Amino acid sequence: MAETHVLFVEDDDVIREATQLALERDGFEVTAMPDGLSGLEAFRANRPDIALLDVMVPGLDGVSLCRRIRDESTVPVIMLSARADSIDVVLGLEAGADDYVTKPFDGAVLVARIRAVLRRFGHAGGAAGADDGAGLDERGVLVFGDVEVDTEGMEVRKAGEPVALTPTEMRLLLEFSSAPGTVLSRDKLLERVWDYGWGGDTRVVDVHVQRLRTKIGQDRIETVRGFGYKLKA
Repeated sequence: MAETHVLFVEDDDVIREATQLALERDGFEVTAMPDGLSGLEAFRANRPDIALLDVMVPGLDGVSLCRRIRDESTVPVIMLSARADSIDVVLGLEAGADDYVTKPFDGAVLVARIRAVLRRFGHAGGAAGADDGAGLDERGVLVFGDVEVDTEGMEVRKAGEPVALTPTEMRLLLEFSSAPGTVLSRDKLLERVWDYGWGGDTRVVDVHVQRLRTKIGQDRIETVRGFGYKLKA
């Protein structure tokens, strides 16, 4: 099996070299770059399986680089931030990142988060319960108003037009689609969509729900204050 190719963009020489060695010891192929512009060139040249982007890198900052990558690809992106600062985290997630890790990080934790993201992307259709028949039409497609979810073809349409979702957004929608009208807590969504068996930052869920709303309709997913979210049946 081919090694998983990681693009790692980090301007601190010590962190970049130490993290590259740690990832390579765990069996990853790593392309490490010191700034955003060289990172973008490396992404286009190598088409990695996953990108790790530090927020504060010169030339083209990590958030802007994430946007450029997301314009061209649905490859998973993890942002790295020296602070658990709300602005850094939210900006990175809004730019299209799938997850984030705060520095300093333990190498084993970083590897676990990378593998969790890759599992999600390798099994985008694995959300439980999507085959329970809720809202299925004669074609076997889940229908919610003008939104159609083809769980076999992994395609979504709104008012007949295709909707481009990242694999994380698709998994999130499949979770909602599997139980329309049922409130799903943020912790439950972290467990099912982000594969967090150890808890996590619920801001990841909130930003992804908002991104999903902009694509399928702001009123399609309802906030149940104090509990979580539900898909309107």
